Amino acid sequence: MDRFEVLIVGAGPAGSFAAEQLARAGVRVGLFDGRLPGEPKACGGGVTSKALKAWPHLLEAVGRTIDELDMYSPSGKHLHLKLDEPFAVYSRIAFDTFLRERARKAGATVLAEKVSARACKQTGDGWIVRTQTDAEFSGKHLLAADGANSAIAKKLAGPLPPAEMEVAFGYRAPLPEVGDAATVVAFLPNWVGYAWAFPRIDHVSFGIATTQDAFDHESLDKLLWDFMVSYYEVAQVGNLHPRMDLWKRDKSQINNLRYHNLRYTAERYAARIPGLSPRTWDTRKACGEGWALLGDAAGFADPVTGEGIYYALRSAELFAQAYLAGEPLAYEQSWRKDFGAELRRASQMRRRFYGNFWGAPFTDRMIKFARGHRGIRKVLGQLVAGDQGYTDLKKKLARSALKPI
Repeated sequence: MDRFEVLIVGAGPAGSFAAEQLARAGVRVGLFDGRLPGEPKACGGGVTSKALKAWPHLLEAVGRTIDELDMYSPSGKHLHLKLDEPFAVYSRIAFDTFLRERARKAGATVLAEKVSARACKQTGDGWIVRTQTDAEFSGKHLLAADGANSAIAKKLAGPLPPAEMEVAFGYRAPLPEVGDAATVVAFLPNWVGYAWAFPRIDHVSFGIATTQDAFDHESLDKLLWDFMVSYYEVAQVGNLHPRMDLWKRDKSQINNLRYHNLRYTAERYAARIPGLSPRTWDTRKACGEGWALLGDAAGFADPVTGEGIYYALRSAELFAQAYLAGEPLAYEQSWRKDFGAELRRASQMRRRFYGNFWGAPFTDRMIKFARGHRGIRKVLGQLVAGDQGYTDLKKKLARSALKPI
């Protein structure tokens, strides 16, 4: 039986970053990567400027830096944003490989083995885990970093109700043959959530994120295909920032003959994203005696946008700091103090963010006001970049609105 000090299940951003931090300090780490080689994580791949400033080495991964963004309201209003702080878009295969290899170079042992929750047993000396190949490993501490569907997290901290999960699905499709590959975020009409188009190095990631309790795949898939067709149609025009005609067609464009082949070549993906309620933020624990949860497995994702990469990396860093200080249970207090209040506030705001304001969707009003006011536009850009939190968003927007245009 191979023995480690820390066993980490899941080699995404949270698991790999924790493994790197611990291994660099001399901790013997076993990092279990249960995904098939080349299997991508279902994710838009956006990494906020907040994350890039916190960990500048992320820019060494092969990706695309974004400093302009087109936003659309549920009624189709358009806003072009020039970002003061750019964010980046990565293929998750490239991004996760980059972080995993850094962990390996730091001294972590990367194991291409799948671990199930039923094969994890806590003993007086720590943990014994068995993989699907019947190999056994032991360690003093067990970290679950295996995503929103983590069975280990359910075993250690209890299951989350379906209402506290969001759904993301979409397609990886070719870059436009002509014209610009714009970065687009469009808030959905009559649904909580948004559609996105994130151009990567060799393809475009299209997707929709929405709540699981209101999920209607057939209707949303048609909406996404309309969005995709509009995106390619605009690219054909070749203007610098042409406006997409969204959500107003009498007939769906899903059967547009020009894009008939795209339906057979685009790669489909789907995933769950945690979207915890305020009450769950108050009661759910992310660590206990001999174990801890990181990233999506802990529920650490923005309930409004679904963004989780920053919180995956930050939770890994905070746990490593607590562990190396000899106080692993201090991780619970540190994540709550660092970003817990912000995510709880986002959870409180989700209904209002996607609800109505002065007789129209708040996202519609927000984009309308931003089109005519530089201060509001700046705050919105900071929100997209991850530099503007939710706790003081309302006050910041109000102050910006009162300043001269």
